[in-house]
Amino acid sequence: MANTIHVDVVSAEESIFSGEATFVALPGEAGELGIYPRHTPLITRIRPGAVRIETADGGEEFVFVAGGILEVQPDAVTVLSDTAIRGKDLDDEKANQAKAAAEEALKNAKSDIDIAMAQSELAVMAAQIAALRKYRQKK
Repeated sequence: MANTIHVDVVSAEESIFSGEATFVALPGEAGELGIYPRHTPLITRIRPGAVRIETADGGEEFVFVAGGILEVQPDAVTVLSDTAIRGKDLDDEKANQAKAAAEEALKNAKSDIDIAMAQSELAVMAAQIAALRKYRQKK
């Protein structure tokens, strides 16, 4: 059992993934993080992007997160994100509509706060679309 680590990916609404994994890769604040079983305890923020989970049965799961918090214990990894979407649930149409809306908001932004919010939204959408493309290539 020591060759796996329990992984939970949780959004504000629901548990997105819960299971045993042999490896987890995700976008840390300072770059890509790779986590194996018995990793040193760690708490850090994560950037928008894809969480890649190599499951104990040899499969692979992708979950898109719009940023959040990562907590690592030697036997458990928890990813908390306001928004988390399973790779297989990502939708081209929705992602592209949201990106277009974010670009429109950026064009119409009047203040620094509006611009910062629109840029943040756009970064999340771009990361979601990139995660979607990556997920499709694996199929």
